Amino acid sequence: MPTTDKKQILEVLSQVIDPDLQKDIVTLGFVGADDIHIEGDVVVATVYLTTPACPVKDMMKAKCVELIEALPGVNTAKVTMDARTVSSKAPTEDKSRLNGVKNILAVGSGKGGVGKSTVAANLAYALRQSGATVGILDADIYGPSLPILLGLKGQAPTMSKEQKINPLEKYGMKAISMGFLLKETDAVVWRGPMLGKALQQFIEDVDWGELDYLVIDLPPGTGDVQLSLSQLIGVDGAVIVTTPQDVAFADVRRAIRMFQMTKVPLLGLVENMSFFLCPDNQKTYHIFGQGKTAAHAEEQRTAFLGELPIDPQIGPAADRGELIAVADPSGLQAGLYKELAGKVAAALAKRAMEKEKKEKLKGFFKVSAN
Repeated sequence: MPTTDKKQILEVLSQVIDPDLQKDIVTLGFVGADDIHIEGDVVVATVYLTTPACPVKDMMKAKCVELIEALPGVNTAKVTMDARTVSSKAPTEDKSRLNGVKNILAVGSGKGGVGKSTVAANLAYALRQSGATVGILDADIYGPSLPILLGLKGQAPTMSKEQKINPLEKYGMKAISMGFLLKETDAVVWRGPMLGKALQQFIEDVDWGELDYLVIDLPPGTGDVQLSLSQLIGVDGAVIVTTPQDVAFADVRRAIRMFQMTKVPLLGLVENMSFFLCPDNQKTYHIFGQGKTAAHAEEQRTAFLGELPIDPQIGPAADRGELIAVADPSGLQAGLYKELAGKVAAALAKRAMEKEKKEKLKGFFKVSAN
């Protein structure tokens, strides 16, 4: 019986291309000889992607199996898709803050009332469901909503022996919010510098541990918190949430400009409350008008990350302290958030790989110059 070896297996696997990075998985280092085991006519292989939320991992797995099983002497290919989440932090960057966090993602909006916090929380949950380690920071100091969304009202964080704040946990995610430190009837009446101090404490004094992603739910608009955040840490990417109306996008332009000014990479736009899918007749109704977010995104040279519908279940679920992706895990919303998480994770991974490549080139030219 003809036999195959690891070299032949790697040769055929070099035909599998990562669609985001535009290179094959062998060249990218996703699979090597040590990740392949041959047991008679059975080949066992592990492919390590840059994120567990990779949107095309099932397609890539199927292609790997097909190529390996086409080799002589192979009857069965058992391929496991694992992940080593790539960090957006370059080796030369200051890691004194959030040094265990690989990727920091901000979710913002130009104005309030667009469902930004709902999107941020469900996006974080979708990343967690993919197998990533995730934290969520509620940076809306004046109007914190995370305690309600996660069903953590009335709970307060504790202090560790090292005098660090232990974040609360829900759905496998670590979470911190000003709402955990206040009574429901309390109001935050602070000037700008106090907001910056609170945000700094959430960043420096909370024991976030090791995270693949920290999702930061920004307050609406362009103000003190956004500026303080850019001064405290390097945000690896931002997502802007809008609604279909043109008046909402007028504020989005200002949010885009803010991220440009603070040197935060914009990953793309999400249109929330985009349409209503009637359960009685399965017809789609654009209650707020046909959105132009995709066209606006193209105009602004950024990605359109998708549409999220109006869902009557979201409000009651939030009142119960449940995310919609938890309340209806097989529903349309959960599927769309899974797709959104995949797109965001892929964009962050691509930026991280590009940054790593630039750092290597800088190091090469520095050595050459010496």
